[in-house]
Amino acid sequence: MAVPWDLLISTAGGVAATVVGVIAGGIVGRRGQNRQWLQGTQTVAYERFLQAFGAVEAELREAFLEERQPAPAIWGPFNAGVQSLSLVATREAAAATLELCDVVEDFTLLFHGRHGRQPTDLEQLRPIHSALEEAHLKFVNAARRSLDPSQERLDQTLGGPSPWRGIVSFYALGAVPDRAE
Repeated sequence: MAVPWDLLISTAGGVAATVVGVIAGGIVGRRGQNRQWLQGTQTVAYERFLQAFGAVEAELREAFLEERQPAPAIWGPFNAGVQSLSLVATREAAAATLELCDVVEDFTLLFHGRHGRQPTDLEQLRPIHSALEEAHLKFVNAARRSLDPSQERLDQTLGGPSPWRGIVSFYALGAVPDRAE
C-alpha cells in the first residue's frame, strides 16, 4: 500500500500550523496581559503620587503663609508614592518625578531659616510656586503619555498648586498672622 504523501504532508502542515498558532497566541496574549497589568499599576502609582504631592504642596504652602513648621505626617505617603513610582514609571515619568521632588525639597529648605521660622515674603515663594507648577505639569504630561502615547500634552493641569492669584489674595486678605504680634 502506497503512503498518500499529499495527505501526510497536509496533515503535518496543519499540525505544525496549529502548534505555531497556539505558541504565538500565548506569547501575544501574555504580552497583552503584561501591558494591561503595567498600565493599571502605573495608573494607581501615578494617582497615589499625585495625591501625596497635593497634600505635601498644600501643607507646605499653608505652613509657609501661616509662619509655622509643616506637619511631619505629610512625608510618609509622599515618600511611599515616590517608591511606588520607582517600580513602574517610564524614564520620562521618573525624570519628571525627580524634578518635582527637587522643587519640593527647595520649598522645604525655606523652613530652615533663622530660629526655625521662615519669612513669609511672597517674593520668596513665587519662584518656588512657579517651579512647582511647571514640574507638576511636566509630571502629569509624562504620566499621561506613558499610559497612552496618543494622549496630547496638557498646557495646564487640573489641580496641583493653587493659582498664584489665589495665594496673593489669601495673603492680601490678612489671613496670614500679623508679624508685629
